[in-house]
Amino acid sequence: MPKRTLPYGSWSSSITADLIVRGTVSLSQIMLDGQDIYWIEGRPAEKGRNVVVRRRGIGGSFEDLTPEDHNVRTRVHEYGGGAYAVSDGTLFYSNFRDQRIYRHRCEEGPLALTPEGVDLRYADAVVDADRRRLIAVLEDHSDKAPDDEAANKIVAVSFDPDVEVQQHVLLSGADFYSNPRLSPDGLRLCWLQWNHPNMPWDGCELWVGEIDDRGVADPRRVAGGVDESIFQPEWSPAGILHLVSDRSGWWNLYRMVETSAGPVLEPVYPMEAEFATPAWVFGMRTYGFEEADRIVCAYVRQGEWSLGLVDAAKGEMNRLELPYSDYSNVQVGDGFAIVRAGSPTTAPAIVHIDLATGASSAVSRPASVDVEEESLSVPEAIEFPTEGGQTAHCFFYPPKNSTFVGPEDEKPPLLVKIHGGPTAAATSTRSLAIQYWTSRGIAVVDVNYGGSTGHGTAYRRRLTGRWGIVDVDDCVNAARHLVDLGYVDGDRLAIDGGSAGGFTTLAALTFRDIFRAGASYYGVSDLEALARDTHKFESRYLDGLIAPYPEQAEVWRDRSPIHHVDRLDRPVILFQGLEDKVVPPNQAEMIVEALREKGLAVAYVAYEGEQHGFRQAANIKRTLEGELYFYSRVFGFELAEEIEPIPIDNL
Repeated sequence: MPKRTLPYGSWSSSITADLIVRGTVSLSQIMLDGQDIYWIEGRPAEKGRNVVVRRRGIGGSFEDLTPEDHNVRTRVHEYGGGAYAVSDGTLFYSNFRDQRIYRHRCEEGPLALTPEGVDLRYADAVVDADRRRLIAVLEDHSDKAPDDEAANKIVAVSFDPDVEVQQHVLLSGADFYSNPRLSPDGLRLCWLQWNHPNMPWDGCELWVGEIDDRGVADPRRVAGGVDESIFQPEWSPAGILHLVSDRSGWWNLYRMVETSAGPVLEPVYPMEAEFATPAWVFGMRTYGFEEADRIVCAYVRQGEWSLGLVDAAKGEMNRLELPYSDYSNVQVGDGFAIVRAGSPTTAPAIVHIDLATGASSAVSRPASVDVEEESLSVPEAIEFPTEGGQTAHCFFYPPKNSTFVGPEDEKPPLLVKIHGGPTAAATSTRSLAIQYWTSRGIAVVDVNYGGSTGHGTAYRRRLTGRWGIVDVDDCVNAARHLVDLGYVDGDRLAIDGGSAGGFTTLAALTFRDIFRAGASYYGVSDLEALARDTHKFESRYLDGLIAPYPEQAEVWRDRSPIHHVDRLDRPVILFQGLEDKVVPPNQAEMIVEALREKGLAVAYVAYEGEQHGFRQAANIKRTLEGELYFYSRVFGFELAEEIEPIPIDNL
């Protein structure tokens, strides 16, 4: 049947906001306990509640393990992760409402292990079964004055009711800690630590100490530093410490070899690829051990992830031929791996991989939405020229719909998408939030600007001192490149992004004239206000991305859109959670008020009960539809569906 011709943006699509909300159950934090598989489902339909799910073996039944009034999420670093641990069928988790750790056995129900009524937050726990305790990262807000920082520590939390002291400090003194991990014999503990102004992907230190009932003895740094980033220290079954380091210019896998001169890092399988991602959340894993020398690992080259099986003794790696382009949350059992995986045409799922045959099958619940492949836009990885004779990277999604095409004399609008972080990366995994646009006739480009991960340390460090410049230039040049190729309409370019991507969006609209409209999701408008009013984890992050503060405050003001609103003359819509502690609401409200006073078209949508990122179904739907409605008014195309109007001032 021939396709109908309609203007771009006016195509009807089966990929509706309601369908996306039904299909946006997130999957994260995979754990193995024997043959049983655990993970967390984030459920917008339950107001964003995170639930620990267990599947008993590959073909067993599904069980929700946590009570309906509990939300498994930690606020350590505000981004969380590492919110639960499991051992011999016993679950330990942080509950979002009170941030207490609970022990949960199905026959007993949840039992709180940590104090009530004090602001103590826990993450990244491991079970020290022989000593009947957890070893976890603690972020202590209980005794701090309003202008003081929380204290970060590594603590032991007993789950033995006969122990008089339920919690004691094992390590303190550094600004941040993560990844406490016990050796197989339980006699050594490794961990990561770092200090302001570093972030863990800038540089951090790997430490090892002897551990017993009393504490940690003989702590010593064995790798890392202010300019070397360490990721996922892990003990092999033989007790050999492994880690990922970027000392070669790429995040590669190493192991610690003892020599007469002391411990030495030995590369396991060097290559120009990244075996790590930035540690924005706790508990991230890209590799695991099938045997002492057989390692299953995920790695990324040119934006595409692969899964490999490394024989460390031989220095060989076999890439597993699998139908996926994105892998994370790697867990390994006897002869199999469990990973979160996705591709351009398949939604992320938790997947079982037979390491002998390479066969794969989903073990998570089937996605609740089914989209016809004829309407899915498959991304093209593009390398494009940018400032200084350099190149940058993006994924381009052309419009696609099984029923409609655009007029021959018309090119589609383009939406430039900016990932958060800013140290993060776009992937090619199927995103219904992107397909929402392409199936309506709007092209999308997802930009991995300089500073993004997955392209080596030098590429990641392009943003050092140049946030608000390199990222903006690369987004502008991605759009120009697509216009020059004849793919999109140069007069209908829009840009959107969340958090750090929201800052890049506002900066591009303020300091460049290529984009006609944009949408900021909880984005930064005043860099100085962010430095004064953000949480500990990121409170010095911008020193490296911009300049030391307050010594070079003028640089911060020069790059802040709020101080240059006289140059902003494009329509903007802003979405904001009113409980956001990472980018507080005043960041959005300042720019909205300035644009209103200036008489520019502006819309502001704020959500009660939302924090940094939207988790509630109704708000996710309202945001998708609201941005589409906004662009329809700006670009003048008719919508194919009824959408509740967004109030727009000055339009």
